[in-house]
Amino acid sequence: MGSAQILLATGAAATPCGTRMATPACGGAPGWGYSDEMTTSARARYAGYRFPAEIISHAVWLNFRFPLGPRMVEELLAARGIVVSHETVRQWALKFGQQFANQIRRRLPRLGDKWHLYEVALKIAGVRHWLWRTADQTGIVLDVMVQSRRHKRAASGCCGSC
Repeated sequence: MGSAQILLATGAAATPCGTRMATPACGGAPGWGYSDEMTTSARARYAGYRFPAEIISHAVWLNFRFPLGPRMVEELLAARGIVVSHETVRQWALKFGQQFANQIRRRLPRLGDKWHLYEVALKIAGVRHWLWRTADQTGIVLDVMVQSRRHKRAASGCCGSC
């Protein structure tokens, strides 16, 4: 086969150096791979790193999205054939973590302008308690409070004004 491209089982062409992503060093086809899917600012953000931006962002996402430490992320990436140290994952999390946190915060649903206070009487260990729940008009729960005595004004103050 020599320097000709190899057709993988998925139908994607592999570069002569054996990777699926086209890089100038491997002589891959221009316009194929991760570089065209990313904007110039995203490429500049990850410039100078040994790993592609997808691997870095996936490692940081795993670290922040799930309760995983850098060593667990290292093991998950190793299971996929990506050899990276836990210290590298930790440094990526320190450098790029704030950007991920900002993106997650932007994707959260916006609170509605109408709030509703719900009251439920329940028994816990044979003792009557009141559960107060504040939700907006779309049903997003804003706050929850349990009281041993029914005190609506305190619940309204704690759970927000309705």
